[in-house]
Amino acid sequence: MTTGTARGFHFLIALLVVALDRAAKWIVARDISLHDTISVIPGFFRLTHVENRGAAFGLFADSPSEWKITVLVLFSVVALAIVSVLLWRNSHSLQSTGIGLALILGGAIGNLWDRLLNGRVVDFLVFYVGQYQWPAFNVADSAIVIGAGLLVVEILFAKSPAAEKSA
Repeated sequence: MTTGTARGFHFLIALLVVALDRAAKWIVARDISLHDTISVIPGFFRLTHVENRGAAFGLFADSPSEWKITVLVLFSVVALAIVSVLLWRNSHSLQSTGIGLALILGGAIGNLWDRLLNGRVVDFLVFYVGQYQWPAFNVADSAIVIGAGLLVVEILFAKSPAAEKSA
């Protein structure tokens, strides 16, 4: 596969993540009132429309700092730049590294979009068991976590070039 084809594929993945994230958030904001809940799998999964003014999983959401949004946006822009450079340099193949970076890029753009336009991110996916609940998240967050997971797997289990030559 050529470098250009792989780059196109990676950026297409990022674009699809952004499109899916935007569509899901739009549907939730349109069809579920703020703080309302729809049970999907009783005792395990529900859709709940919440708005996160903080970072991932609501970190810093209660911070009164007037700089909070600015810092979160600047952090996101720096992360996007780093991931974009890494993705551009890695686009020689369809390894899990490139796909992981593409998922992270798409997710970061999706959440940055919300933060820039509204100062908050729409979250709606909630998994829980009894009284134990994972913080609400969205499609963009899912893509970032899956992408990071792919990078970790690649780092932990990839064969070194020397090991590949001897195999």
